[in-house]
Amino acid sequence: MTSTVAVIGLGAMGLPMATRLAERFDVRGFDIAAERMALAAEKGVTPADSAADAVADAQAVLVAVRTGEQLNGLLFGKTGLASHLADGAVVILTSTVGTDGIADIAERLAEHSAELVDAPLSGGPVRAGEGDLLIVVGATAAALEIARPVLEQLASTLSIVGDKPGDGQALKTVNQLLCGVHIAAAAEALALADALGLDREKTLEALTAGAANSFMLGNRGPRALQAYDEDGAEVLSRLDIFVKDMGIVGNAARAAHLSTPVANAAEQLFLLGEAQGLGARDDSAVIRVIAPERLS
Repeated sequence: MTSTVAVIGLGAMGLPMATRLAERFDVRGFDIAAERMALAAEKGVTPADSAADAVADAQAVLVAVRTGEQLNGLLFGKTGLASHLADGAVVILTSTVGTDGIADIAERLAEHSAELVDAPLSGGPVRAGEGDLLIVVGATAAALEIARPVLEQLASTLSIVGDKPGDGQALKTVNQLLCGVHIAAAAEALALADALGLDREKTLEALTAGAANSFMLGNRGPRALQAYDEDGAEVLSRLDIFVKDMGIVGNAARAAHLSTPVANAAEQLFLLGEAQGLGARDDSAVIRVIAPERLS
């Protein structure tokens, strides 16, 4: 039975996930930022002196990093965690890093008597803290049995999409294609409404009540309208995350010899936003690439 969980990476997603898990499990957390460690301690997470200390005797190790390179460094670098994992532990990868190298990571973990659970998630920090995430999973039956209680504590929708690591990343890549395109399309539509002299709030209200609505329009639309404010919208999902994710989409499509012109166009908007200094802004700020200034 899974009782001890380590969470490595207490950032925008890692901290609310650790907090949510602490409601049910003994959770040890580690982050290189002292302020994140202090916040975790306030929320019932036991701070560890090092990542190695955090994973000692933990049946499940939840990893929240940004890239595949960071994942490799964390597990197999100079102070790699792989050699500190308990026998039979599972490493739960919650990040979107793409399929490249995932099979190799799983093989290298097996040499340390551990298994990889490929479980990228979607939903944002608020939903993470509420246990309302969508998590798509690729893992062996044995690894999933250990990880399932952890995943169920975090997810309102848990979709087992394959029986090997990499399957979760593949489905999440498809998911991010749609999310990135929908964010860009929502921004373009609202920019057009503004250019036509329509009331922005009334336009958004009408669109979300009809067939043109999407989750991203309803979720990002209000924040897109705040993108022109001095401080912009509250950052719930950074624009540069979609630079990364749409890059993963493009790489996967090219590897499959598949043309994705709509996704490519959306990727260019996020890249332009990053180039214009909007990378740390909420991803809804992509509207400022399409229309740098409000027109009405």
